Amino acid sequence: MAKTSALPKFVQLSEMLIREIAAGHLADGVRLPPERDMAEDLGVAVGTLRKALADVEAKGLLDRVQGSGNYVRHRPAVDSVYAFFRLELLKGGGLPTAEVLSVDRLAKPPGFARLGGHADGHRIRRVRSLDGIVIALEEIWLDGAQRKSVGIADLSDSLYHFYRHELGLVIASVEDRIGVDAMPAWTPEVFHLKAGECAGFIERVSWTAARQPAEYSHTWYDPARANYISRMGKG
Repeated sequence: MAKTSALPKFVQLSEMLIREIAAGHLADGVRLPPERDMAEDLGVAVGTLRKALADVEAKGLLDRVQGSGNYVRHRPAVDSVYAFFRLELLKGGGLPTAEVLSVDRLAKPPGFARLGGHADGHRIRRVRSLDGIVIALEEIWLDGAQRKSVGIADLSDSLYHFYRHELGLVIASVEDRIGVDAMPAWTPEVFHLKAGECAGFIERVSWTAARQPAEYSHTWYDPARANYISRMGKG
């Protein structure tokens, strides 16, 4: 099992804050601690923190008032790296990371025919964690026409970040079907649930803005450690 490339530190901080705000851990209107204190608590340079705060501000979730401080602003939907990542710790939030088990180019199974026009697909299997707590196992398929080869070193903790910046592929919407399923036969020993044990289950198709299916995935998650959360604003 191999760790994927980490997202830039300021992006990790930005995404952590976005997920904390979405989970309600940072209330609307609350003032964040002084930047130097906050940077020290997080173990990062002040410049890195300020870059992250600027990103959160650009997404409309922060008001930065000169001489006063940084104030949280809630919004129902934000274009973030993990905008479509629906799993959260039971307490809410949590920064996602990934450990890759394998990346293989294979003939697509029969049920995957609608995913692009190529006979082959890239199958990515990985373990997902939130704040370092293992919560899920994933099998993701990407159409073979998107790229000739995909290696572990190509991937970051966010596949959608990889799609956007390396493939020019932007995921605009997802369709999830939620249920329960047995953990798959290929469940690794490092995962705390064993093959055949019951788990939460997500079947997902990810779509481009042109409504072309771009990705198909299965996720098995431990409901004793994580919840599936979908937040929606007013229509």
